Amino acid sequence: MPGKKPDYVIAWIEVKGKRFEILVRPDPAFKFKEGENVDIEDILWTDTIYRDSRKGLKASPAEVKSAFGTEDPRRIAEKILREGQIQLTEEQRRKLIEAKKKQIITYIARNAIDPKTGKPIPETRIETAFEQLRIGVDPFKDAETQAVEAVRRIATLMPIKLAKAVVRAEIPAQYSGRIYRELQRLGHLLKTDWRHDGTLVAELEIPAGSQVEVVSRIQGLTKGQARVDVKVVK
Repeated sequence: MPGKKPDYVIAWIEVKGKRFEILVRPDPAFKFKEGENVDIEDILWTDTIYRDSRKGLKASPAEVKSAFGTEDPRRIAEKILREGQIQLTEEQRRKLIEAKKKQIITYIARNAIDPKTGKPIPETRIETAFEQLRIGVDPFKDAETQAVEAVRRIATLMPIKLAKAVVRAEIPAQYSGRIYRELQRLGHLLKTDWRHDGTLVAELEIPAGSQVEVVSRIQGLTKGQARVDVKVVK
């Protein structure tokens, strides 16, 4: 159909001063670059390695071998997708940036606290700080790395730091057996002590920003009968 957009985008990389391109299906390519397990066969629109795909200029076998040490299009595609760039439409870039921004803000909210009060910081407050500081987001860089850098910048605007907390919970005997597995899911179990009466005393390391969520979960599972203390440790 005239005017129909192609169902592929260009992924490219520069090696030894030369540009190499492949044509890929956008959705699986983006998922692969985000770290998802996607078969290269489902990503490649064609297995041709180009110097300039728009002009139909293919890379010679000698150029490919020199640049990548192989002529296997699957291995070459993996390198280009991991280390190179993927062409994006404005709409695709906007959606990827918004999704990554949400991941970063969620990570900060779960892992950061106000060091003055030891309390978690709401996502809405973190999002406002992003807007005020005009913090940029790289759609292909991992969320944790960007979150650490974002916290450094937000700290110039308000008290904030990444921290861990230790939750000490005394679980009555009637709930201790059922809650043990849940505690393992909620954080890193540092210590457990089973008392003679069946009471479980557990220490759990968690992201400091998730302390309200974790305490609420423990109390919900024990109908409010657990004794829970929280201490921010760093």
